[in-house]
Amino acid sequence: MSEVDLLIAGGTVVTPSGRRRANVAVRDGRIAAITQERPAAGRVVDASNLLVMPGGVDTHVHLMDPGDPTREDFPTGTSAAAASGVTTIIEHSHGRPVRTVSDLVDKTQYLADRSNVDFGLAAHAWPGQESVVGELWSAGVAFFKVFTCTTHGVPGHDAAALHAHLQASALAGAMSLMHCEDESLTEAAEKVLRAQGRDDPAIVPEWRNRDAELVAAAVAALLVRRTGARAAVAHVSNDEVADYIAAERRRGATLWAEGCPQYFLLREDEVHEHGALRKFTPPARSRTDDDEAALWRLLRSGVLTHMSSDHAPSTLEQKNVGSIWEVHFGLPGLDSTMSVLLDAVARGHLSYEDITRVYSEVPARTYGLWPRKGRLAPGADADLIVVDPAATRTLRNADVLSKAGWTPFDGRTVTGRVVQTYLRGQLIAEEGKPRDERTGRFVPGSGHRPS
Repeated sequence: MSEVDLLIAGGTVVTPSGRRRANVAVRDGRIAAITQERPAAGRVVDASNLLVMPGGVDTHVHLMDPGDPTREDFPTGTSAAAASGVTTIIEHSHGRPVRTVSDLVDKTQYLADRSNVDFGLAAHAWPGQESVVGELWSAGVAFFKVFTCTTHGVPGHDAAALHAHLQASALAGAMSLMHCEDESLTEAAEKVLRAQGRDDPAIVPEWRNRDAELVAAAVAALLVRRTGARAAVAHVSNDEVADYIAAERRRGATLWAEGCPQYFLLREDEVHEHGALRKFTPPARSRTDDDEAALWRLLRSGVLTHMSSDHAPSTLEQKNVGSIWEVHFGLPGLDSTMSVLLDAVARGHLSYEDITRVYSEVPARTYGLWPRKGRLAPGADADLIVVDPAATRTLRNADVLSKAGWTPFDGRTVTGRVVQTYLRGQLIAEEGKPRDERTGRFVPGSGHRPS
């Protein structure tokens, strides 16, 4: 083999199908070979006793940019991504949602020099505006975010509006990510709670209740099958919701189910102690170790198809201003998701192969980024991470790179650490410190048709 630009030498290369000791050769930003040979290289990195894995592909990220930069922006959010081992994200912000092709063009131009990782962009579906689905898909959006309840100022879709959107997306071949909470049930719960004068933190799981999520997910899953659309259910919070999704998948629905770490590791009753720092929706549902174990089992088996962070940050100050009703929903997650997945291996819940499947390959395949992203194979972009599986550290608010400045996992000791992150063969973070060189590029979705 002729000389290459970079050689990651002597590491254990991990893919969904297994692991083996090999050298990863990189030329012109792509993987040239995974080989036992040791070609001459411009730079050699000794990965002995370390793992070499594909970079994370986090397909559910909110960076508020353009929007409210006090909560997050692309430079800080993608610094957190790079340091944590995420090399590609798909972002959509509620503050200034993408609803037209012009919106998409403006946003890609604005972000041209603001990202430290490669990124796709999603559009927001708007009830009654199904006519724009085809043109936005052709323009390169990665998916359409669809709410079934009004949230973050974005109007919800009732069953008829969701049906119309899914019909339009099926016709275009587009992908949707569905936030599932039934608005009639959340509205009814809110009326009762407000009439009682409630403003304590416990309103969160009562307001955004289990039945609301289950009803919306069941209806959405059925409509995906009936329309022949392609869609994923976002942030599945518990095994009962997952069961309904799996049942429609068995009946023929082209349907994915997304997990997020907060539903695995946080407990429903934590809202009593932590208040707004546990205000996200759907809320945490796990009550026992058995509930947590059930979610890990669903992830291992593929019922939950992939993981994302649903990174939706606010600062501690923002989380402590106003009543529990009015404070922002959401948690920061880009800093911590890869860490808690690596730790799940040490805890016996996952294998390293599982991580490459649920946080690299499946999300890349699902959202049209494959085969350039999400895999270690010749021809793929050289987006990879080098991991020390034995290293331990404690997650701390002080180490968070996101503008949020805190993590819901503060004080949690984890095993496994990303020591280097490469984007297209270039080192973008090392030992938790991002280079912040803004070399990330826009990656159009699979429906993109150049004009």
